[in-house]
Amino acid sequence: MIKRAHLPQQVAIEAYGNGGFRFGGMSHKGSLLALPSGIWAWPVSAIEEVDRAALADVLALAGQVPFCLLGTGPTLVRPGREVRSAFEEAGLWLEVMDTGAAARTYNVLLAESRPIAAALIAVA
Repeated sequence: MIKRAHLPQQVAIEAYGNGGFRFGGMSHKGSLLALPSGIWAWPVSAIEEVDRAALADVLALAGQVPFCLLGTGPTLVRPGREVRSAFEEAGLWLEVMDTGAAARTYNVLLAESRPIAAALIAVA
């Protein structure tokens, strides 16, 4: 069960950078999970910290969302085999891109009312 700070609804990402995000009229320092249940603080600051455990809340959404956007920071960095295997085993598609592209794609999919999950690493 997620027990971190969160906004209990999905909203568009208004801005990103400076180590955080702006959404729902608020600011958040650090990385985010944008899930159907809301926007959650995500204690990850670099792609090297992304593993099966860090993505457990996303992987638990198998059957509820078709894929997850993974924003890897300022540049696109492919996650390790463990992460790719976890998504394959869960039956979820993983779309990897830099955080800016992932935030913009998330906003488009959200505006289209499509079920979406995004794991976004904050950028400086």
